[in-house]
Amino acid sequence: MIRTLLKSVREYRKQTITTPILVVIEAAIETLIPFLMAMIIDRGINAGNMTIVIRVGVLLLIMAVLSLMMGAGASWISSIAAAGFAKNLRQDLFYHIQTFSFQNLDQFPTSSLVTRLTTDITNLQTAFQMAIRIAFRAPSMLIFSIIMAFTVSSEMASLFVVAIPILAIGLWLIVRYSRPLFRQVFQRYDQLNRVVRENLRGIRVVKTYGQQAAEISKFKAASGSIFKTFSKAQRIVALNMPVMQFVINTTMLLLSWYGAHLIVGNQLQVGQLVSLFSYSMSILFSLNMLSMIFSQLSVAQASAERVIAVMQTKPSITDDDQALTTVTNGEVVFEHVSMQYPGTHTPQLKDVNLRIKSGSMVGIIGETGSAKSTLVELIPRLYDVSEGRVLVAGHDVRDYDLKALRDNVAMVLQNTMLFSGTIAENLRWGNADATDEQLQTAAKMAQADEFVQSLPQKYDTYIEQNGQNISGGQRQRLTIARALLKQPQILILDDSTSATDTRTDAAIRAAFKTQLPNVTKLMITQRVTSVQEADEIIVMQAGQVAAVGTHAELLATNGWYKQLADSQEKQGGDAHAGLTQ
Repeated sequence: MIRTLLKSVREYRKQTITTPILVVIEAAIETLIPFLMAMIIDRGINAGNMTIVIRVGVLLLIMAVLSLMMGAGASWISSIAAAGFAKNLRQDLFYHIQTFSFQNLDQFPTSSLVTRLTTDITNLQTAFQMAIRIAFRAPSMLIFSIIMAFTVSSEMASLFVVAIPILAIGLWLIVRYSRPLFRQVFQRYDQLNRVVRENLRGIRVVKTYGQQAAEISKFKAASGSIFKTFSKAQRIVALNMPVMQFVINTTMLLLSWYGAHLIVGNQLQVGQLVSLFSYSMSILFSLNMLSMIFSQLSVAQASAERVIAVMQTKPSITDDDQALTTVTNGEVVFEHVSMQYPGTHTPQLKDVNLRIKSGSMVGIIGETGSAKSTLVELIPRLYDVSEGRVLVAGHDVRDYDLKALRDNVAMVLQNTMLFSGTIAENLRWGNADATDEQLQTAAKMAQADEFVQSLPQKYDTYIEQNGQNISGGQRQRLTIARALLKQPQILILDDSTSATDTRTDAAIRAAFKTQLPNVTKLMITQRVTSVQEADEIIVMQAGQVAAVGTHAELLATNGWYKQLADSQEKQGGDAHAGLTQ
């Protein structure tokens, strides 16, 4: 885990190495200062020797300045190293997520990925800075202080041999019982992010149904769960200070009592006792600092495990070294294809056999849960088959370079997604180099140009995230135009005209027929009128192909299709009949 995380240090390796060096030098200088102070008291002040006072005093001043420089330098450099490490780690994690297939994304809820990219990496940044600075300072101070204490008086220093294990055991118990709670906190953060994300994305639905009170209640429950767990962990961690204060005060009393006896017996000098007090504070505070480090590292460990879980997840869909980069036509063949999502017990697709000719228009229709979307998601390899194979232009889709395949298979998903930016910027997702003329041509084909031209800034109109400032039908038409700009061999519309009226739907299909004669067009729809002119219509039922034929053939041979057509005709030809995939 640590090896994987350290790969993100990269160009900040120099700062990462320099910081501990400066910290160790700073700690060495600081542990010499009490020793020199004892010299001033015993050999200078008590002996009335001002030369010693001046010389050692100047040396103390130089060492204090050096210690300040080392400390300030370590703080400055460590902050650069930690911020750079977090920047690289966040980029590495985000880049790795981009390689995930839909199957991989199903393993991690979106809210959890957001928490890992933000809160978890922030925790790791704090822990990294602590690890290269305080984690070196505390043990250095502890070791140097113990050495100097024994140098001053081995008899007095023996008190630390008793005090250190007592404090260490107490701090270890605190860390042991707080660590599991910190792990739970991040699971609660995932839940809170999920609630917030759902509420903000569905705020219009919430207001429409008047469910603000219910949503507030859910938020309070998630937030309260974090408070309860985190406060419990913090209460345990808060025991650090009382335990440390108890050991420090006890040690000070014993030092005072034992030191007084040694001074009276001329076995110890006053300055030496003063330095021992300083070393005792350094030793005990170093131990407390170590306990704080362990507490923070407990939090960081939970975050690290969550980040590494994503980083070490291998993409389930990858390119072959000899992958094909050219798709010559839009022919699609399904050969004994079965598909089952990981973790499920029932296959979504069962022994599907289909041949779709290049350039044809094919409608796909079926009941809810009949796996219509799953069928077409196999073509651009959003998922891979469990059995059988899917061929495009005569080659297994697994033999193609992923980018080349997906550049030639344009898919408008069931749930439209637009990004914050102008209409032109959104359309150029399909082709970054598209000219304004090409944008307008694609928009006209998708029946979007008319409403875009009516906007004050036309194609420079700003679209809010997910297109919240335009209608559902307008969003669908823009996503269709975006797909058309890819100039694909295969165009898949997954219920992508459901929010448009029948006139617009017909105009889109007519444009496809005349302007895209060589593009294979697959249309999942809920409207019989949308597919009745298709070259072929595929009827899906329970993950299998129930029938294939033209509109007229299916009316004559398939009872379910005829019943659906009759039902929609009675309702004006535009009923959805509850068939959402």
